[in-house]
Amino acid sequence: MSSLAQRHQTLTPREREVLGLAIGGLLNKQIAMALGVSEITAKVHKRRVMEKMQTRCLADLVRAAERLHIVKSQSR
Repeated sequence: MSSLAQRHQTLTPREREVLGLAIGGLLNKQIAMALGVSEITAKVHKRRVMEKMQTRCLADLVRAAERLHIVKSQSR
């Protein structure tokens, strides 16, 4: 298993959900609405996803997700 796949395995189910929404192009506010949480909570989840996936920006996260064949989510 690649280190990228291993990093993906460390994500919680909620973080995986946030990952799909984020790479689908949703803004933090839209992610929050889709998940029924506050925008701050959505930002925290997204930040943790980026930390665990070791990405610096959304573009890096999208590239990592593409390498793992993760499906984008437009909404929940």
